[in-house]
Amino acid sequence: MYIAEAISMADRVIVLSKRPAFVKSIHTINLTLENERTPLSSREAPEFRHYFNTIWKELDVHVR
Repeated sequence: MYIAEAISMADRVIVLSKRPAFVKSIHTINLTLENERTPLSSREAPEFRHYFNTIWKELDVHVR
């Protein structure tokens, strides 16, 4: 589960449910960048944190 990596490298992120899996949501990633998009520059985009927090909440992860 590498949310930051998915957001910084993908054009969209698909969140799946627990088994049996179904698609919970699809996020089209649109980042505002001044220069070329790279994994590092993507993390500096103002929208990055919003995508990260939204996807994290949708995953409903409980560490045991």
